[in-house]
Amino acid sequence: MKISDLTCASGVAVDPWVQPGFLGFSIPYDDQRANLLQKANAGVLTNFEVLDFLQSRGAKIDPMGCLGAVAASECKVYEYLLKTPACNQTRESIFEFVKRSEGFRLAEADKLNVINWRPSSAADAYAMIEECGKRFSRDERGEACDEDVRVLEFLDIVKEVLPPPPPKAEADVEAEAEVEAKITQE
Repeated sequence: MKISDLTCASGVAVDPWVQPGFLGFSIPYDDQRANLLQKANAGVLTNFEVLDFLQSRGAKIDPMGCLGAVAASECKVYEYLLKTPACNQTRESIFEFVKRSEGFRLAEADKLNVINWRPSSAADAYAMIEECGKRFSRDERGEACDEDVRVLEFLDIVKEVLPPPPPKAEADVEAEAEVEAKITQE
């Protein structure tokens, strides 16, 4: 087998020094290989995997604490991702979600959205999943069913398998309340 024979799930050639992730993307699996150049457009990453990669490179919340280890922009991305559902996820929870959601006929992009943003309501699910009503109007056997019931079943799986997002800081809650107040005044 030649190196050029290695491909990921999307058909893109992958680096033999990296380990495939859940959607066919690749991420370095040890520190010695972390500096290897990744193939451009080799696939997509979940926020968890980006967070995990930045942690392995030494990213910290304090940009001064990670000088030299990673770029300041990477520290900013790391700080942002710590405020998303990715901070509480594990590889196991992501794999379990992918396995248990197979019956819902989700596209890879839909799975990625759900993993990254963890919908907590039917409105969130309809906003995140393309043609949600159409996809959820049939069960895994292809039989017609109530799409609202299917969405609630799906949300139960999400709540059961993917850990909840971190609580919002008081400053964030106050800022959101101010924005909502301005919108309602207009």
